[in-house]
Amino acid sequence: MSDSPAPAPAEDAVIRVRGLVTRFGRQTIHDGLNFSVRRGEVLGVVGGSGTGKSVLLRTIIGLKSPEGGGIEVLGCDRARAGESEWRAVQARWGVLFQNGALFSSMTVAENIAIPFREHTDLPLALIEELTATKIALVGLPPEAGRKIPSELSGGMKKRAGLARALALDPEILFLDEPTAGLDPIGAAAFDSLIRNLQQTLGLTVVMVTHDVDSLQAICDRIAVLIDKRIMVGTMESLLQESHPWIRAYFHGPRGRAAIAGR
Repeated sequence: MSDSPAPAPAEDAVIRVRGLVTRFGRQTIHDGLNFSVRRGEVLGVVGGSGTGKSVLLRTIIGLKSPEGGGIEVLGCDRARAGESEWRAVQARWGVLFQNGALFSSMTVAENIAIPFREHTDLPLALIEELTATKIALVGLPPEAGRKIPSELSGGMKKRAGLARALALDPEILFLDEPTAGLDPIGAAAFDSLIRNLQQTLGLTVVMVTHDVDSLQAICDRIAVLIDKRIMVGTMESLLQESHPWIRAYFHGPRGRAAIAGR
């Protein structure tokens, strides 16, 4: 397996991961990951079961501490940053967890307003106005804001979660399996929404996924977690790799179908 491409120049990288090691007990999940995420790109993260795709995302955003190595996000080194500095950086990204991760007892509008309440001192009237704007931004009807999550379809829940992730106009958007559980039409529509928002808002997107169609539709590069390491490349370059898992993933029936539909 070849190494990942050379790191992006410092001025072009919004995330830099160097020598990252993560473990659960005695089990090592990642052993020396090195990669960068370039400003303005959509980076897909794939890998087999147990390779730590979601663990990597949670480690980057600070929900899990690494056992070794370093992570720098938007120029901030997590290991050296003070609490106030890290909190300020957190306000510059948004996260869409699996299934939206909405609070079930709150309305959609109340869920979307949480980042405003936590990170700003904006007056209530302005928060309500901004919340309505985010609801429209992700393609939900205005009345969706008055509903609780149990009244929404799976696709609407994901859009509501996305609206909350976009509340503070982030520079980076982290997505954890955004199309999981959606039918093919819904998944394609969500992919299109993400790509349109990324281009319109100038976002950098890091997307954990298992969906080859999503990789083909919206990703500029793909990071493959394999053998506790990482390989980053374009779809075209990864198609040339000889590693058995990569060949099975990209050259299997679903991979061939996605690539044929380009």
